Amino acid sequence: MNYMIREINISDAKEIQKICKTALGYDVDISTVENQIKKLSCDNKHHILAVYEDENTKKVIGFVHAQVYESVYSDTGLNILGLAVNPDFHGNGVGKKLIGYIEKYAMDNGISFIRLNSANHRVEAHKFYENIGYKCDKLQKRFIKIFNF
Repeated sequence: MNYMIREINISDAKEIQKICKTALGYDVDISTVENQIKKLSCDNKHHILAVYEDENTKKVIGFVHAQVYESVYSDTGLNILGLAVNPDFHGNGVGKKLIGYIEKYAMDNGISFIRLNSANHRVEAHKFYENIGYKCDKLQKRFIKIFNF
């Protein structure tokens, strides 16, 4: 498969929406995806957004989103906020190449670490991350407060 990893653009929104639904189970509306792509891609100092595109079909089959993590108690890192691949392409190295893209960004920019969260039930994802060198260093609960405007 000939492929290209490139920066995300608004024309990718429909494919990203489909991948979010099929790979992650997130049923998000297209306007949300479009608005977030517009907003986040303007902030390339803090957000890294890339897609994996089949060069023959021009179809987006995976994406990754990472955010620069700054804290008073640690060196600069990256949080991977999203990594998803069309399930028809699982096992073909797409996720590994997308993670590699983020790792190269981190190394090129003097970023000390990459971290990510993965839900307890995503056992296959956990195996994937472990197989490419990531270690589970803690378990935690998430707390959220939603504001309804």
